[in-house]
Amino acid sequence: MDYQDPMVKQSAAVLQSLWAIGKITTRLSQQNAAGLGLTLQQMAVLNTLFSTPGITLKEVTEKLDSAKSTISVSVDGLVRMGLVERNASGGDRREVQLELTPEGIEISRKSTQNAYAYRAMADALTSMPKEDIDALLRIHRELQTRLEQFRIDAE
Repeated sequence: MDYQDPMVKQSAAVLQSLWAIGKITTRLSQQNAAGLGLTLQQMAVLNTLFSTPGITLKEVTEKLDSAKSTISVSVDGLVRMGLVERNASGGDRREVQLELTPEGIEISRKSTQNAYAYRAMADALTSMPKEDIDALLRIHRELQTRLEQFRIDAE
């Protein structure tokens, strides 16, 4: 790869910009989670269960696009904290249905009330024209679609 090529330089600038924004929003989300005594992953699981009651462990794994072992560790911690209950599914005993306890519902509500990353983003966007925000979203969707189509060919 020729790092003097203007397109490579431009690609690097776009990636660095996206990483910087991701880093900031992740830090804000981690602060929110830590303030509630959770890891970022646990907060994501909790909020997924809140938004989709009766979801299975497998479905949480798919929604969060994470390894089953990673989600299982987070769920174990949430169960120990008394925020989540595991229940065997009626039809398939191997399938585990997850449910928030009343305490889990309360913590999930608090996390969405705090939502530092969302509040910071909303604050940042208020100073931008609606047309710019619409263009940003359109460009991000198009970029995501093109990146998802990228395939690495064996050389």
